[in-house]
Amino acid sequence: MLRFKSLGSGSSGNATLVEAKSGTHTTRLLIDCGLRLRDLEARLDEAGTQAEALDAIFITHEHGDHIGCARSLVQRHNTPIWMSRGTWLAVQDPHWEPLRTWVREVRDGQTLPCGDLLISPFTVPHDAREPLQLRCTDGDRQLGIVTDLGHITPHVVSALQGCHALLLESNHDPEMLQRSSYPSFLKQRIGGAWGHLANHAAADLLRQVKHDALIHVLAAHLSERNNTPELARACLSEAMGCNPLEIDVAEPNGANEWIHV
Repeated sequence: MLRFKSLGSGSSGNATLVEAKSGTHTTRLLIDCGLRLRDLEARLDEAGTQAEALDAIFITHEHGDHIGCARSLVQRHNTPIWMSRGTWLAVQDPHWEPLRTWVREVRDGQTLPCGDLLISPFTVPHDAREPLQLRCTDGDRQLGIVTDLGHITPHVVSALQGCHALLLESNHDPEMLQRSSYPSFLKQRIGGAWGHLANHAAADLLRQVKHDALIHVLAAHLSERNNTPELARACLSEAMGCNPLEIDVAEPNGANEWIHV
């Protein structure tokens, strides 16, 4: 059985828990740690697990709302942590060096075993050193995780084919972004080719990967200032051909319910 749970998704911090169960054994993968350590541990506890029970941590890129408390978490629990070579170089400082033994560098195109999970990272266009998103499977069901990308590429579309569930960035509404009080450079960064995916672009990606067995879509990384759940749902539900209420939206400051893939 494969399931996932957003522990928080937005500019204030991102973390997603993925579990694969086989018999009495459960594999637990944490994707990103962009929360305060005490908040992350509290939300893991609410999800029915503890930080020390994590099999691995996967960091998608070095931005603070994704790497967050990763160093403290590894230091406290000696949890293996996976990231790209570029991400490691971007975060490397004297405080990280003692934890080097727990860091595993991964790259696009690899297939990584993690207990009962297989993880396939893939590159995305974003303004980070070497950002990766990923696909997870328990051998039966497929989950795609894709946030923090400025535009759709054929590589991303290919990586997400055949997924039964998606956690998909639907960051902003372009009109709201342009009307916002953000400075011009920030508007250009967010809406640019290396920034974040707008609602209509997320819908376009969804159309390219949609198939009859894609059941669950969780809209993620919504901007609290430049988007609304209603706008994201409207775009994604049109692409899926479903009722807007069938599109789940990740909470920015709290955890969602478990989604069974």
